[in-house]
Amino acid sequence: MGLMTFLRNRAGYILVFAIGFAIVAFLVGDAINVGKPFWSANQKVVGSVDGNDISIDDFQPKVDQSLNQFKQQYGGSVNAQMTAMAVDQAWNAELGKVLLTKEYDRLGLTVSEDELLDLLQGQNPSPLVKQYFANPQTGQLDRATLMNFLKSKEPQALQQSNLLQQEITNQALQTKYSNLIRNSVYVTSLEATDEYTNRNKLANFKYVSLDYSSIPDASVKLTDGDYTEYYDQNKARFNNPQESRSFEYVSFNINPTAGDSAAVKSQIDKIAADFKVAKNDSLFAAINSEVKVPYTYLTKGKLDPAVDSAVFALPAGSYYGPVLSNNSYKLLKVVDTRFSPDSVKASHILLDPAKMGGEDKAIKLADSLKGLILKGGNFAQLAQTYSVDGSKDKGGELGTFARGAMVPEFENAVFEGKAGDIKVVKSQFGVHVIKIEKQIGSSKVAKLAYIEKALAPSSKTQAAAYKAASSFLNDVKGKDFSKYAKEKGLKLAVADKITATQGFAPGLDNPRKLIQDAYAADQGDVLPQIYTMASAYVIAHLTDVKPKGILTLDQVKKEIEPMVRNAVKAKMLKDKFNSAGKASLAQIASKVSRTVNPVQNIVFANPILPGIAQENKLVGSVFGSQPGKVSAPVDGERGVYVFSVDGFTNPAPIANMFKQKEGMLMSLGQRSLQSAFQALQDNAKIKDNRVKFY
Repeated sequence: MGLMTFLRNRAGYILVFAIGFAIVAFLVGDAINVGKPFWSANQKVVGSVDGNDISIDDFQPKVDQSLNQFKQQYGGSVNAQMTAMAVDQAWNAELGKVLLTKEYDRLGLTVSEDELLDLLQGQNPSPLVKQYFANPQTGQLDRATLMNFLKSKEPQALQQSNLLQQEITNQALQTKYSNLIRNSVYVTSLEATDEYTNRNKLANFKYVSLDYSSIPDASVKLTDGDYTEYYDQNKARFNNPQESRSFEYVSFNINPTAGDSAAVKSQIDKIAADFKVAKNDSLFAAINSEVKVPYTYLTKGKLDPAVDSAVFALPAGSYYGPVLSNNSYKLLKVVDTRFSPDSVKASHILLDPAKMGGEDKAIKLADSLKGLILKGGNFAQLAQTYSVDGSKDKGGELGTFARGAMVPEFENAVFEGKAGDIKVVKSQFGVHVIKIEKQIGSSKVAKLAYIEKALAPSSKTQAAAYKAASSFLNDVKGKDFSKYAKEKGLKLAVADKITATQGFAPGLDNPRKLIQDAYAADQGDVLPQIYTMASAYVIAHLTDVKPKGILTLDQVKKEIEPMVRNAVKAKMLKDKFNSAGKASLAQIASKVSRTVNPVQNIVFANPILPGIAQENKLVGSVFGSQPGKVSAPVDGERGVYVFSVDGFTNPAPIANMFKQKEGMLMSLGQRSLQSAFQALQDNAKIKDNRVKFY
């Protein structure tokens, strides 16, 4: 039974690793092919990689496993962004599984039976084995538990063992592939010297600048030729790694009105009056509160700060509230206060009534075990024999825990008893025989009957907002969306370059359905429905579709307009510098009514002008120039520059060439791994239909 519990406890982790194994080493990005016509794909195909279809039936459980992991990490709730992350994890793992497996086969990479045996049971086992079979007390590998796991013939154990061995094999293959890639790159002495020089050679120079802002934008008239020239010179910048879509939208707020607020206040006042005469405080609170707080002792700091300090200063029997905080009213009664341990160390034996013929038989056995223990029986041995919990392998030890870590029945027993007590309690998990090993610290705790009611919009307010949104959706069809929104006095918001699987969008807390519809629409369409957010109804209009690949001039024309304008200004400012003639830097500065600015100790690897901006082109030109000569005009990010180099300070020779190369190789090796996986994706036929499902 202990082995089965062990498997249940670790099955999720093994499968989660299965989802993520390919992306751990490669830091896989989202370079995927998002195609618009997803509706032409099979209804159950999430996507395909080189002709290998990925079924939603196989894909969804892996997404669910990632979501469960997020729930454990973040307290039981996930949002749209976490869901998108879980979907991406599962998708990247599928890409890795297919592409890397093909690559292993092509390269002849294998893991032999002897290698696998050594990774499972050898002196230096796989990190996965160390992770799953570590003794929680010592952190060392528990070989006895490992061997029991591997020798078990139970169906679930065999299934999990096969999965673990497969993932160990995958990890070993991944390591071999990573080493192969890393060992294929090298750094020459010349490259190491260049890198060292670029980071340590210092330049001192002076410059005169004419900022682009010195020419009013309105005075610059851009032509089609200006756009074409800039586009042709910078075409590589317009490679879109994945399809994206942009939309504009208007919101119809559903925040509570003054009337709604007054109605909620009246309601909470009535609840407060009834609360004071209620015969059963906890039942009344449970019925009337929108937020359920366990009816057990709480430590200070667990409640909203607006009520926490006040409540813990009140004696038992006191009422507090209603208090408005964080958009909700809080009302509570201090049922009892006492001083209680801060934490408890305990052990238990868990009995499962369903396997013993009923609760009465489980309680009878628990009482018998309690009697044996009180007479000197060995608790740890009894736990190993009778308990169905995973802690049985540790003699029932649960370690040290604070309030809130256990179910209320268990918590009450260990915190209200005293060290050395043996307790029998029932919970949702079964019947527990508990031994209180130790109680640590002492703080005031309070048992509260707690009521919370949100300040929410009424159904009338929601209906009015929905009606306004419906009217807008009906009327805007066939019209200029932006112009009509302005006519109606609505604020227009923009969500730019949204990818198909993105879990967030500016200003929207629940955007997935909207994004799905945006990917099923054509540019210019008003999306077909009213989208419900936490505090607003939203109507959206698809404004732009940017496909994967090199974007055309028309597709980027609007966004490159500022850069094109600066390019035209750069020509005008260069002409101004050139008209100043070939003179000294001081004379040029005088003729253009600017000052000469000195710069000290600039390095090529950090091309930033102090207090100005990053100016790659200017600093690159400086390091390619001879001292004492006035340069030709150089167009930069903020303006056009003319400079003169005062001199360079060369660094001392490299003290340790091996160390210099080693540092560069580490960085180069990591980049090469990313590049290799990216190359595999770029050369694969990938169809991504995830937006259809998520």
